[in-house]
Amino acid sequence: MNIKKIISLLPRIAAAVILLQTLYFKFTGHPESVALFTKLGVEPWGRVATGIIELITGILLLIPATASIGALLGIGMMVGAIASHLTVIGIESQGDGGQLFMLAWIVLACCLLTLWLHREQARVWLRRFRRA
Repeated sequence: MNIKKIISLLPRIAAAVILLQTLYFKFTGHPESVALFTKLGVEPWGRVATGIIELITGILLLIPATASIGALLGIGMMVGAIASHLTVIGIESQGDGGQLFMLAWIVLACCLLTLWLHREQARVWLRRFRRA
């Protein structure tokens, strides 16, 4: 495995692990997750939909051929999450010391790096999408 593939793999794995790790809380209706989405006014459908999109994003990030699509989805999700923290939830949520907020920034950074590393792949997908 060459260095470029390793450099590409690290942010994709980091983002996917964070995204996939939070699914337990969303899909089981964990009280902290329910409280967060209730505060946003989108419980339960917003929690479940977010979980489904995060699951898809995590899988797409782990597949090299779809990494750019996963990165774009991740960027969109994390911009929304960060905006929600800044406008509604607050940086600290349920006494977590800002952990969820920081994880959103980490995933955003990993997805931005992934998109940059796979920018040629993103261009190919964009051309395909335009033709459809």
